[in-house]
Amino acid sequence: MAKLILTSEVAGLGSAGDVIEVKNGYARNFLIPQGFAVAWTRGGEKQVASIRAARDARAIHDHEEAVALKDALESNTVKLSVKAGGEGRLFGSVKTSDVADAVKEAGLGDLDKRKIHITTPIKSVGDHEATVRLRDDITAVINLQVVAAK
Repeated sequence: MAKLILTSEVAGLGSAGDVIEVKNGYARNFLIPQGFAVAWTRGGEKQVASIRAARDARAIHDHEEAVALKDALESNTVKLSVKAGGEGRLFGSVKTSDVADAVKEAGLGDLDKRKIHITTPIKSVGDHEATVRLRDDITAVINLQVVAAK
């Protein structure tokens, strides 16, 4: 087992700054080369503190603020205009940064693209959903209306 410090959020493992233990092959072949984690050392505790401080600076601190943002996101439909070809197929797919930009343009708030998760790739126009983790205990569902750009 390898002991690592996560440098970014990894679904199913934890958030940036968490100290985790995973199998050696997973650490050596995926997490470390992709930049999701670094090897844990005793001197790495300072790095853990700085990563957690940066994560806390980006986080929504107030529980009531997070609940209000969740209600606003779930009660509205976010319109996303992308280039599409015939029969409504997109050129490429919708990325989390596109969703974050569309939410900001709709005036619903400023979301971190790393907290947004698209369950199935969005490759066609129509209605889709994406989830966003506002806090560790609050997750919101964003209703997306993907339309072809003119």
